[in-house]
Amino acid sequence: MFIVGSCVLTKILVVEDDDEIVGLLETFLTSEGYEVLVAPDFVSALSATSSLAPDLVLIDIVLGTDDGRDVFRELRLISDVPTIFLTGRGLESERIAGLKMGADDYIVKPFSLGEVSARIESVLRRSNSNASGINKSNLRFGDLEINETTHEVKLAGNLLELTSKEFALLVFLASSPRQVFSRDQLLQHVWSSSSDWQNEATVTEHIRRVRTKIEVDPDRPLWIRTVRGAGYRFEPGAVAANPVAKVDSVEKPA
Repeated sequence: MFIVGSCVLTKILVVEDDDEIVGLLETFLTSEGYEVLVAPDFVSALSATSSLAPDLVLIDIVLGTDDGRDVFRELRLISDVPTIFLTGRGLESERIAGLKMGADDYIVKPFSLGEVSARIESVLRRSNSNASGINKSNLRFGDLEINETTHEVKLAGNLLELTSKEFALLVFLASSPRQVFSRDQLLQHVWSSSSDWQNEATVTEHIRRVRTKIEVDPDRPLWIRTVRGAGYRFEPGAVAANPVAKVDSVEKPA
């Protein structure tokens, strides 16, 4: 979000190469109180998402020589930002395919600006609700505390900063200690997707990011173990006694 005076503006990234549509959306969304960012291609879209942290992304599926679906797949490796596809392809099968990839919504061209506004508000509302509503219980494993009510993770009393998807992934693994989950299973349970629609590298990258935040040595993880050829498991007691004692005997991450 972007602060102007005492007002906090929600940032919308428009990934679109059609100048006319960009101008239309930029003018309308600005009048609706949003800060509008624009990226015309694959590279600039990923760069803007990484550096400017938008609150929502609108992605046109057809971006000149680029494919918006490829942008989305790569975007999911670096961010959990809510995403809406814009497309001229109105077939039901196309919409279903986009949603199964993990997109939050799908707007077919030609669209009304009122529809765009309503869908953006709906996705943002749903996203905010999900971010604050995973709240059930408090999980504690030695120095690691996961509070689902406050959506907080603490290590040795220190508050860690996790994205909503990193938090959801950690909660899911920690809720079933020592159970092994494949990348495809994690896509299904954490992302509500599958490897048919979303790259399993999304899971690998999020595991890496969680490890950098909770592990003493992310390259030799103790909390989140790699089970070669099978997936990942959460080890509930590995660090409780001694954070470094077993480092040499732990398998390398995938």
